[in-house]
Amino acid sequence: MSLLDFPDVFIGSTDDGHTFVVLNRRIRDADLLLTEAGFLPREHLGGKLYLLPPGTAQEAHERAGIAMYGLLAHTHDLIDLSWTTRWSPDHQAVDPDLHFQFGDGTVAVTAKTTSARSLLEQHGFAPTADGSLYRPQQGLDERGLLGVVTAAEAHAYAHGLSARVQLGIPTPADIPASARRRPTAGTGPQTTPSARRRTR
Repeated sequence: MSLLDFPDVFIGSTDDGHTFVVLNRRIRDADLLLTEAGFLPREHLGGKLYLLPPGTAQEAHERAGIAMYGLLAHTHDLIDLSWTTRWSPDHQAVDPDLHFQFGDGTVAVTAKTTSARSLLEQHGFAPTADGSLYRPQQGLDERGLLGVVTAAEAHAYAHGLSARVQLGIPTPADIPASARRRPTAGTGPQTTPSARRRTR
């Protein structure tokens, strides 16, 4: 499975600046919520995903925020790791304190400050031999990697540290397919109490 497949809703970014939303279960009114927020539905490898073309961080932040709050009425199992939507009028980090990079079945993290390094260590990340990168503990599967990155990123924002997560997906065409994704029209809402998201 891909790390995109675990939550009901996954919001992420491609390396070329697209914001995308993946739905892993049917969510009532999701198509309307997302298209009204400006996301474009696309058929993709037998499923559907929603794309927001590259634009300003403020615009992506606002559109993703509208979509996220609408979707939260139907599920709390939502993960947002998009770097394209990170915008604040008070804090605009071009060079983030923490930079997470998924690839080759693991995550590499660079940390600019002592506070960022300390935070990573609190979440079980350890420095490489040369100290240039941090890696999570060995043996984590995709779900475990997603959990540790989500927790560290949320903790960073709670302490005023900036973070950027790159999923290792160059373009929308490279977003992996999943057997879990189904058409978005659905019956009633179902909620899961395991929300992992950052409040906008």
